Amino acid sequence: MEALGHPPLNSLSSCRRRYQGQQHCPRLLGTTRCLNYSEPSSVKCRPFYGTRHRGLNSIRVQAVEEDYEVRQMKDMAAARKRWEALVREEKVKVLTPREAGYAMQLSNKTLLDVRPSTEHKKAWVKASTWIPIFDVDSRFDAGTLSRKVTNFLMGGWWSGVPTLSVDGQFLSKVEEKFTKDTDLIVACQKGLRSLAACELLHNAGYRNLFWIQGGLEAADEGDLEREGPIPFKLAGIGGVSEFLGWTDQQRIEAAKKGWGYRLVFSARLVGVFLVADALIIGAQQAARYLQEIRSH
Repeated sequence: MEALGHPPLNSLSSCRRRYQGQQHCPRLLGTTRCLNYSEPSSVKCRPFYGTRHRGLNSIRVQAVEEDYEVRQMKDMAAARKRWEALVREEKVKVLTPREAGYAMQLSNKTLLDVRPSTEHKKAWVKASTWIPIFDVDSRFDAGTLSRKVTNFLMGGWWSGVPTLSVDGQFLSKVEEKFTKDTDLIVACQKGLRSLAACELLHNAGYRNLFWIQGGLEAADEGDLEREGPIPFKLAGIGGVSEFLGWTDQQRIEAAKKGWGYRLVFSARLVGVFLVADALIIGAQQAARYLQEIRSH
């Protein structure tokens, strides 16, 4: 990558979140293992009954989790090497967001948006085609609910990242719309899932592939013709961090727009504290009231 004049893809493996069940981290997508993911049998630990074995059971579960995390890191390292090879050998050409905009206008190239619906509905490129490689898991079976709870407790409440599942029909959907000789510009929010999609598409026989480095988040206003309510840079954020304005993207926007932009989030933060105080006071009053009822 450095030889090509582009930064290395070291940032692609920056996420260190633990995985449980079929939970996918949106920042670490693209390995063949992830794309054809099934829960490894080693994760299914049989519980030990009786107090004598609780300590041993805890040690074994911890060892399995650590081993699973190590395998995930190895998978990501292998994926990075494959992706770097695709770019280095020019099987996938690299474009900046601005170059992608010119390519769409002047060469009629097609932009394939592979982001999940939560990001796509906030902002999308005009005349692009949306086929997500991962999307929000809308199932409500026991396993899915367990993964959703795990995702929420592991930071989903803060980041707003939903539980995603792989779309097994991704390739077939692309093949229905585009022939193998179509010039495809593949894009996602940060550039990870689009690289994973490029690998799948190349293995399926597509040879005119272009990748937007840094994803749509790297686009400035005017680089690509945008539709949707908010800028591309803010389409990938959510949760409490977005509400309070504590994301890197919002800090950059605040630096550009000044104090008026910051005051909105400062007011929200004050509101959160006031609500929290009101809830605490209400809980204390309710406890006293119940105590008085019991004493009589």
